[in-house]
Amino acid sequence: MDLSYDTLTTLALALGLGLLIGIDRERRKGSGPTRHFAGIRTFSLVSLAGAVAQSLNQPWITLVAAVLVATLAVISHMKDRSRDPGVTTEMALFVTFLLGVLAVEQQAVAAAVGVVVAGLLAARVPLQRFSTRTLSEQELRDALVLAASALIILPLAPNQPVAWLGGVNPRTVWLLVVMIMSVQAVGHVALRLFGAKLGLPLSGLVAGFVSSTATVAAMGARARKRPELRMACVAAAWFSTVSTALLLALMALVLQPTALRSLGPSLACALATALVLGLAALRRSDTLADDGQEMGRAFSPVQSIGLALLLSAITAVVAWVQGVFGTLAIYATTALAGFADLHSPAAAVITLSAQGGIEPATVLTAVLLAFSTNTISKIIAAYAAGGARFGTPVSLGLVAVAVAAWLPWGLTLVW
Repeated sequence: MDLSYDTLTTLALALGLGLLIGIDRERRKGSGPTRHFAGIRTFSLVSLAGAVAQSLNQPWITLVAAVLVATLAVISHMKDRSRDPGVTTEMALFVTFLLGVLAVEQQAVAAAVGVVVAGLLAARVPLQRFSTRTLSEQELRDALVLAASALIILPLAPNQPVAWLGGVNPRTVWLLVVMIMSVQAVGHVALRLFGAKLGLPLSGLVAGFVSSTATVAAMGARARKRPELRMACVAAAWFSTVSTALLLALMALVLQPTALRSLGPSLACALATALVLGLAALRRSDTLADDGQEMGRAFSPVQSIGLALLLSAITAVVAWVQGVFGTLAIYATTALAGFADLHSPAAAVITLSAQGGIEPATVLTAVLLAFSTNTISKIIAAYAAGGARFGTPVSLGLVAVAVAAWLPWGLTLVW
């Protein structure tokens, strides 16, 4: 072993990682006949042993040292007399040895993994509380569904356009499904963390990623039933429009990143206007009583998949109409589709743009038309569900957001 600067740095890193992990184990090893076998000194020595064995550049020495550490961990576990022996300390000891080995070749990786290991060990109580008390059974199932969607179904989805689906790429469609479910799950976690005081605005923000129109209707019904929450419901309705603009930007980023050059200014203006309106309404709303934390589903797979299927259908229809009737028909199709859903027709024209079927300017105009017709649907829903006292302020804000979205388009005509 050459005692060069690199070698000394490696040994120092291995010693530091052993000390870092060993401190936590020392604090938890207990005392008396039931105490665990390894503490700060053992972990430090094991990490150094891994670094020294690997530095000798003799694989058999590293293998023998690993077997020795594993054997000691097994013997210690068998002799453990505590009520809850577990295997955390034994596994941590072997991982610490591997970190010492890794520090010889990959110092940055070893340091990062060591910090993560120490953090996991130190967060024992919060992690146990989260797993057994905070996390509900439904949320656990939702997490498994999301993981399966992202890690199993997405890689297996065909990654090529399907002719009978109008050139839609199934993997891209499923990526949108995963994205929508992920954003909903993040919003659900935020709702759980912040409680009921901000529950309505947060739920509006989250639900807007699925259907802003349905969110406006739901908030209107709540405002009609509980007038004291009207301003908070108005804030939720406007925050759902923030989600609409944000999701359109994310969809463009996934489907055709270059489309953001034309769509970006309009979406940014709409998002900023809706955000300012939502924050102003939230500031004016009364403090909400704590109704208890939200324990429902983190997301709706059915709605997410339905949106993806609707995307496929509308994309195929728009492609067929564009091929038969030309660009003018695209405007009519997306505008009509916008009354029911904004995201699907927008994603459809963005997908066609990615395939080279239409120009970026056509995409912008089509998306703005769908945005406008969808705004009309929201206004109708606001008045129908919440009455004039809810519908009027919400509608004025929605019109302001639509005007802000059209503003960059109008400026390009003037200039």
